[in-house]
Amino acid sequence: MGHTMNHDNTRNKATGAPNSWLSLVYVGFLIVAMFVYHCIAEREFSSVLTLSAIFQFMAMCLLGMHVLSTGSIHGISAKCLQLEAVALVCRLASTTWLEGYLANDSSGEHLYQACDFLSLGITLGLIYQVMTVQRATYEAENDFLSTPVFVVVCFILACFLHADLDERPLFDAIWLCHLFLASTAVLPQLWLMARKKTAVPALLSHFVAAMALSRVLSGSYYYAAHEEVTCEPWFGGNPDLEGADCYHAGIAILGSHALHLLLLADFAYFYVKNLATSGLIAPMQLPETWCV
Repeated sequence: MGHTMNHDNTRNKATGAPNSWLSLVYVGFLIVAMFVYHCIAEREFSSVLTLSAIFQFMAMCLLGMHVLSTGSIHGISAKCLQLEAVALVCRLASTTWLEGYLANDSSGEHLYQACDFLSLGITLGLIYQVMTVQRATYEAENDFLSTPVFVVVCFILACFLHADLDERPLFDAIWLCHLFLASTAVLPQLWLMARKKTAVPALLSHFVAAMALSRVLSGSYYYAAHEEVTCEPWFGGNPDLEGADCYHAGIAILGSHALHLLLLADFAYFYVKNLATSGLIAPMQLPETWCV
């Protein structure tokens, strides 16, 4: 009996949280999402953008739970967190005072931005933990992808490919830069997982999965509304069509979401397989083909 209890306690610490805690987090966020969709947004399809922000907040909460419950930042990519933080700042730079990329319902007035501010706060706190409080256990040698390079490349691409929904070129580019960064931010985390060659803690894998769900929701909205994403043509164009003859912004937005899902395709397969065979709190075993 005592041996079994010790084994369970060890397992809970290794996986990041007891099964009941994790289930409550999922149930709680699902209830909030359903309340927002049915009661605040009144079932408007545009509310999926707010739901996307809610599940991104859930992802950051799961990562915070992992750090609090294990007392370790082992396996967490600081570069991933830095890219997520810059992406959130870029999005908030647009959505806090411009309406071009907001949900067209009541959830887009304050709740959407509130979720992003909460996500940013947790992300900055985690960066502080990784880079300062627990720097001694930070795996810097395996987390070396360059954050500035990602930011510069994404911003340059956004300057050429941005839409004009904010009708302010700089902030349209900043918003698209956020999308590019959010889509590629998972790369350092996946790279670190591959370099570690060990099982991925449960909450860390749930973090990546929840971020993927957030992108799926966001992508579903822009897939349905991409024809309404207008932009200025690069060369000439018919001014009477008001941007209808320009498609590069819509393609860039959809392509960015598709890239994120493509990057996670292999991870998603092993995540679902692990979930089905081992349960909610089991560490995710990575195949040898992931080893770098």
